[in-house]
Amino acid sequence: MALNFGQGRGYSMFPPFIKILLVSNVAIYLVQSMFLMGLSFGGKPLEESIMSWFALWPIENGFLPWQLVSYQFMHGSLGHLFFNMLALWMFGMELENLWGTKRFATYYLLSGIAAGVVHLVVSPLLSPLLGPTVGASGSIMGVLLAFGLTFPKRPVMMFPLFFPIPARYFVLIYAGIDLVSGLMRSGDGVAHFAHLGGALGGFLLLKFGAPLFRLVDKEGQGMPRVESADTVVDAEYRDVPPRRHSRDSLTLVTPPPVAPKTITPTKFVVDGNPLTQESIDEILDKISQAGYHSLTEQEKRVLFEVSRQL
Repeated sequence: MALNFGQGRGYSMFPPFIKILLVSNVAIYLVQSMFLMGLSFGGKPLEESIMSWFALWPIENGFLPWQLVSYQFMHGSLGHLFFNMLALWMFGMELENLWGTKRFATYYLLSGIAAGVVHLVVSPLLSPLLGPTVGASGSIMGVLLAFGLTFPKRPVMMFPLFFPIPARYFVLIYAGIDLVSGLMRSGDGVAHFAHLGGALGGFLLLKFGAPLFRLVDKEGQGMPRVESADTVVDAEYRDVPPRRHSRDSLTLVTPPPVAPKTITPTKFVVDGNPLTQESIDEILDKISQAGYHSLTEQEKRVLFEVSRQL
């Protein structure tokens, strides 16, 4: 696994783009719900005008191209906003720290655009009466998918099941609920296919988006490779052949020599000691499998010093 901190400088509980999303979503909701009440523009309530310009409307009923981005920052209720922002912080924080701000921001916004496109195409086939769509749920579903693929065995608590389940199963269950609800309850006021569209867009970005991410973050190394921990087998073994006896001589067949462990020097120095790429990779692999909080204090210090020296 390659070292890649993007624009970050060490691990942060509130990395830059997560912080921007939290502040902007809360601010927009407060402006909509508190400060636009009673104001008008062009003879119409200003709140109604904002919804007509920036919420995601059906193609035949007021759709504007920029709505594919703007609808991601609008929410219909305080509960909608709270749970979306909580999920964004819980699952997006580690991804931005791991990928870097530019790549995470690109992934998040494109997942939201994919969610909007799928909603506009699929939802009219199931329900002829569609109103405006708002919310970051599609983008966050893309984040959930990436988290589940990056940390497949990480335990996650899911309401109303108050016991931990692996992240990969959490994502599958959540997507399954959305699919069934979208097919069976198309009139419940929830854009289920926007959620599924965000997951689909995120999957396509993870699989085929490396050239795009290298373009937006030329200092990085593209999108981190995502592998399920179950597919990685780390084994070392040695076969000791038996002794062969003959009438004339006794011959011991020894195994071939084991190749020495690769040592790749780097430019990084911690406490006066140079670091190898292999030691950095071991720490990053440990984050992928068990999370940042599984690191020892020394390993955290190594990551911080390396990110500071980038």
